[in-house]
Amino acid sequence: MEKFDAEVIVPKWSVPIAPGYSGPTVAKGKVYVIDRPEKSAPLERVLCFGEQNGEKIWEFEYECDYIGVGYPAGPRASVVINEGKAYSLGTMGHLFCFDANSGEVVWKKDLNTEYDIVMPIWGISSTPLIVDDKIIVHVSGSNNASIVAFDKNTGKEIWRNLNDRAGYSAPVLIEKNGVRVIVNWTEHSLSGLHPDTGEVFWRFPWETGSGMSIATPVFYKDHIFVSAFYSGSLLIKLGDDYTTAEKVWQREGENERNTDALHCVMNTPVIIDDYIYGVDSYGELRCLELATGDRVWEDQTAVKRGRWANIHFIQKADKTWMFNEQGELLITELSPEGFNEISRAKLIEPTRKQHPRGVVWTHPAFANKHVFIRNDRELVCASLEKR
Repeated sequence: MEKFDAEVIVPKWSVPIAPGYSGPTVAKGKVYVIDRPEKSAPLERVLCFGEQNGEKIWEFEYECDYIGVGYPAGPRASVVINEGKAYSLGTMGHLFCFDANSGEVVWKKDLNTEYDIVMPIWGISSTPLIVDDKIIVHVSGSNNASIVAFDKNTGKEIWRNLNDRAGYSAPVLIEKNGVRVIVNWTEHSLSGLHPDTGEVFWRFPWETGSGMSIATPVFYKDHIFVSAFYSGSLLIKLGDDYTTAEKVWQREGENERNTDALHCVMNTPVIIDDYIYGVDSYGELRCLELATGDRVWEDQTAVKRGRWANIHFIQKADKTWMFNEQGELLITELSPEGFNEISRAKLIEPTRKQHPRGVVWTHPAFANKHVFIRNDRELVCASLEKR
């Protein structure tokens, strides 16, 4: 649809689930999500529902006590689907490979036990990346095991590298002239690694405040952009085959209220026609020049002001869809001239388990003209088809 026809989007279906930060994943007629049932024994649970009606297909739960983890509402990383298998990564480092259809466990690993995890403040959060026969995981392990590649079919370790503590940002794969590079943003650096060997092509040391490397690195026209709440923004330019890189600019404000360029929290910015659009530390929607980081404009209407106020961006052709932490879905246009809101509707209610003010910090999934989103009580599916 190009515009919402009501102030509230009526769900096609909804099913009850337990709390969690991880967004839903939709693949081949199924919806996958991870939660944390509020029972006497501490658990994490992987759930699979039918895409059409929300009927539960399978579930798998395991004991998991959160030790030394802030914001313990539930798992963070989304389920990854690849070649008939589903991979889940829990807050304390429980890594599972399931048969995606049946939920049968193919292999599993307790990364905290095997790799002596140097636990990030908010737990293991980075969604793994599948590259060929490997699953790349930000383990945050000791002994050069910050990033580990496992055989996706057996769980056997293939390579490991970096002594960084993991952040919360998902790795991404980029490619040019037949050369592929895995981009990783940890608490201590932004780096490019060889996907087959783990060899470091380039690395920029950068210790982010409180380890808040959260947003996914944004790849655009041979550039990579990252931004953090306390530490500001960094733009690098890649060499001809992406095995080299140089800093273009780096900017940081005085503090979290007096920021420069962009201090993102959970949102991953979008870059459109050489302009960066992202949400600053208190919910300020900003436009920056890519070349310099200079601010072009700021807007405070897309999300209510608040510390760590969040919007997730989803680009569709020339429209930018936004999902804000108040549970609203927005259809907008972003340009250097300003923020143009076309339409807005309520999709799901905020809940207070993730944050006392009531938020939905989860990223929605979009598939087959439908949107899928969860809060701490339910998983919802709604149609976005033009009527």
